[in-house]
Amino acid sequence: MAAWRSLLFALVFYAGSVPFVLLAFLASLIGTGPVRACTHGWCRFHRWCARSLLGITSRIEGTPPSGPALVAVKHQSMYETLEIFLLLDEPVIVLKRELLRIPLWGWVVKRYGAIPIARSGGAAALRQMMRAAEAAIAQGRPIAIFPEGTRVAPGERPPLKSGFAGLYRAFKLPVVPVAVDSGRLWPRRGFVKRPGVVTFRFGDAIPPGLERAEIEGRVHAAINALESGA
Repeated sequence: MAAWRSLLFALVFYAGSVPFVLLAFLASLIGTGPVRACTHGWCRFHRWCARSLLGITSRIEGTPPSGPALVAVKHQSMYETLEIFLLLDEPVIVLKRELLRIPLWGWVVKRYGAIPIARSGGAAALRQMMRAAEAAIAQGRPIAIFPEGTRVAPGERPPLKSGFAGLYRAFKLPVVPVAVDSGRLWPRRGFVKRPGVVTFRFGDAIPPGLERAEIEGRVHAAINALESGA
């Protein structure tokens, strides 16, 4: 049954995503407000598909931040990459610069609000990143990042990517860590998804200005809290 439900989800969600992307692209030519509305509509569609077709829902522990903050999210599946848009107030997403080159989708993401990270972009790339961050902060929007850099399997606790500490230092924002256990139901590798509840545990805000070892240690522990059963 889970395999059939997973197949139905794939057919409905990905087919339904095509008109959302096209509509968002057209909306992006009008302004940022319409493209954000389309993006949130797509995320709500994803939530509906996950709930109705897969039987996957979310449980929220703690309090999502309001206003500017660097939100560091555990990454185990695609589920949280879209659900986080609905849990935060129009978050700006930190992502690899290469993703903005994807036709249509990249332009939509850029118009919605994104902070591009270039591995070797030099001073120009750094200035572009800081301009995007300053715009997000001025608009009162949180900045979401997946500090592990990629999806990891349940039980895996890799170190944070080195770039996280640099962003924390550059943005001068409090960090709100978010533990997620979506990988129990939505495996990183594998097609079949199981019904159940995904927990998003929002931790207490960690102030800016800490040394690298301390901020990395505190964030690493908090985003892995569900892994240890804390």
